[in-house]
Amino acid sequence: MGHGRNVAEVPGIKRDDIDIEMSDRELRITGGYKERERAGVLRRSTRRTGHFEYQTLLPADVTPEEVSATLRDGILTVTVLKAQVTTSRHIEITEA
Repeated sequence: MGHGRNVAEVPGIKRDDIDIEMSDRELRITGGYKERERAGVLRRSTRRTGHFEYQTLLPADVTPEEVSATLRDGILTVTVLKAQVTTSRHIEITEA
């Protein structure tokens, strides 16, 4: 596995309103659509509000340094880079 990619659509959400955490193998993305209020305006906003949460399990040998995220045009892309490709190798047996 060279790398994995998770994509989430988050239209209209700001980068500062998204939180990405990684603990052990679990990648957790949370965020909210926050209502932008203007002082003195009593009319109710039609802007979308709410909370979202997304969780996924990563391969066991992934470290936080290998995870990156980008937000462009309402699409959040989380990319997991793998430093080494898992291959089989011969293990020498040494004399005790």
